[in-house]
Amino acid sequence: MTPDRRHFLGLAAASALLPAAACAAQEESWEVKHQRQLATDWPWLGRYAADNAALAASGAKTDIVFMGDSITEGWRGSRPDFFRPGRVGRGISGQTTPQMVLRMMADVVAHRPKFVHIIAGTNDIAGNTGPMTPAQTHDNLAMMVMIARAAGIGVLLASVPPADGFPWKPGLPTVAPIRAINAWIRDYAAKNRVTFVDYTPALATPAGAMRPGFANDGVHPTPAGYAAMEKVLTPILRAKGLPA
Repeated sequence: MTPDRRHFLGLAAASALLPAAACAAQEESWEVKHQRQLATDWPWLGRYAADNAALAASGAKTDIVFMGDSITEGWRGSRPDFFRPGRVGRGISGQTTPQMVLRMMADVVAHRPKFVHIIAGTNDIAGNTGPMTPAQTHDNLAMMVMIARAAGIGVLLASVPPADGFPWKPGLPTVAPIRAINAWIRDYAAKNRVTFVDYTPALATPAGAMRPGFANDGVHPTPAGYAAMEKVLTPILRAKGLPA
């Protein structure tokens, strides 16, 4: 092989590695940013601080706040028309239930809504902020209910959407843990007179996965998935006297 040929092949090999290296750097940068975020504002109270201040200054009435993780955050982005005036989205991607407990006062109670809609638990199973037991998730969900009720806010406690795997946690069992959390939520809601919003029949296959077309990654709903959720929720909102 000639020196020129070796030089050309070396450049080609180096060029082929550039996209992978750039991708790795981007992922590392996101992880560094994420860890810094957790270190400086663990519950991310600053995420909606400006929005909360603007809402308070506007004097607008809040009918319902949607508290949750990326499922809730993505809902507002995918179906903005559903979040009409009076409906406030306060989801944060990747969050676990202990983080949400710490956000309840600033992101929910401060707005004095009539109701709060809570979807939480996916990232507890994933261990996004460290290992968690089911009992810890249960306690945090119950705490959010108690905080809301102490402020005179009605609670709509929703099931954790189905998933047969988490892309960011390959190999982690998800179906059985999700079913277990949802069984607890159903039982807790019945015993404590909390409205249970069960999205599972509308979203899940018999095997516990998202129905085809309802999630591109098996976890986060598509617009069609959110539309299916809205068909479940809208009659409940109407029954509670909220604009539907």
